[in-house]
Amino acid sequence: MSFVQNRLEEQQLSLFDPLNTLTEREKKFLDRSWAKYFAEFIFPKIDEIPYAVLYSDKDSRPNTPVNVQIGALLIKELTNLSDDELLESLMFDIRFQYALHTTSFAEQPLSDRTLSRFRARCAAYETEQGVDLLHETITSLSSEMAELMRIDSSLKRMDSLMVASNIKRMGRLELLYTCVANLAKEMAKTREIPEHLRHYTEADDRNRVIYHNHSEETSAKIEAVLKDAATLKELCGADYDDSSSYQLLLRVLKEQAVQREDGTYRLRTKEDGGMDAAILQNPADPDATYREKAGRQHRGYVANVIEASGKNGSIIEDYQYEQNIHSDSQFLKETLGGMEKQAETATIVTDGAYSGMQNEELAAEKNVRLVTTNLTGREAEDIMADFEFSEDGRKVIKCPGGHEPKSCSYNQGTGQCTISFQKSQCQDCPHKEKCHPKMFKRVSRKTVSSKSNQRAKQQRERSTEDFKKQSRFRNGVETIPSILRRKYGIDKIPVRGLIRSRFFFGCKIGALNIKKFCRYMQDQDKCALKMAAA
Repeated sequence: MSFVQNRLEEQQLSLFDPLNTLTEREKKFLDRSWAKYFAEFIFPKIDEIPYAVLYSDKDSRPNTPVNVQIGALLIKELTNLSDDELLESLMFDIRFQYALHTTSFAEQPLSDRTLSRFRARCAAYETEQGVDLLHETITSLSSEMAELMRIDSSLKRMDSLMVASNIKRMGRLELLYTCVANLAKEMAKTREIPEHLRHYTEADDRNRVIYHNHSEETSAKIEAVLKDAATLKELCGADYDDSSSYQLLLRVLKEQAVQREDGTYRLRTKEDGGMDAAILQNPADPDATYREKAGRQHRGYVANVIEASGKNGSIIEDYQYEQNIHSDSQFLKETLGGMEKQAETATIVTDGAYSGMQNEELAAEKNVRLVTTNLTGREAEDIMADFEFSEDGRKVIKCPGGHEPKSCSYNQGTGQCTISFQKSQCQDCPHKEKCHPKMFKRVSRKTVSSKSNQRAKQQRERSTEDFKKQSRFRNGVETIPSILRRKYGIDKIPVRGLIRSRFFFGCKIGALNIKKFCRYMQDQDKCALKMAAA
């Protein structure tokens, strides 16, 4: 299939175009719907060129227009439809055809497999090249919408949210059994397997092993499954290196078991170590990881959204989607690392999970002011904010009383400076009661650090009116996780795997932005009508 660009300027409305048959009343309602704004502002901005890499460069049957496919995927999430429902709507609903510029088509260009094949092409390309084509499209459209809405991008807010993988929670017996059974069934299709392993291919075997199980039987069953796993591993040899079932068996044995000297396996214990949040949760989704947050257990992924907001509304300018062991601090580092140095100072408002000295320094390099509304960890003494440090934080230049230290030694391991003064300087200092230096016969000493200095400054900033205003601004981003769960079903994504579910998440972010944009445009049109009638 070869790539052919869908040039809108070359399209011509036919004499029998359905748009020409609409009544004035029907045209009026069409102009008020989301379809008008999608057709006029969103669809023309979908860049098809980056997707040319998904198709052959040889002359062959042309592809379904890329902008139609991406536009259909966004409308699918916008209207909360399945692939089949979208296909039916495109055939019979003029709004969908109008939005995708297909009213003049004799036959609508989507089939029952078009979208699934397009998603598969994008996933395969990202797996091979590490490039998420949809992300570039969504962020580009977001920038266009933000510009049309006149939203100031210099003030942003950021928040993360957990995304559940569509998998079952498994115990260790079920996890091991499932990996063994999957490989046994795959092998049984092409070769003869030992008699004692054939029960894994039976329909009711899972119920007998997993559900018809007393707690005292679990250890014996796990031992038997591990013995069968070792047998399967030996039978496979190098013949099944390309089998995902075989690779998952090797992984679960490495993570959940310890091999004895005689080649058999026993269950791994806490004393053996090596069991972390990245271990396999369910063979159906090998990418899903485990994390506890706010007292709740999560298996799946984590997303991070960056929203720009103003008096005309808000737009999610960028998003990230990773395994849920990815921290908020890592998300911020990646965001700042991918930014150009800002010509004018930009502000990013986050919660305390994004804080840290490295993030502060990286933000400063990009001319970004980082405001964290909550600080994690122990509070610093307020007096620490008045100490003056060198740029590298290894030397104290002045104390709150304006005195230069007699000596200053830096401990590289702790990042702390031990400073000493003449005893008389501290004895008569008005800050003595707050500073609490250690007094000796001739000198006084104090241990301080640039980290505590920065933290104390942040604590002071938190009491200002400007900070309170920024804190209230950040609260608005808290609505996004709720909307994505209730309206867009991010915890019920119908696919598994990091790359495939990231594609769906990107479409949902795009749909949410389009919803915000359409609401803004509808308000603008209403205002224009009122002014015209006045």
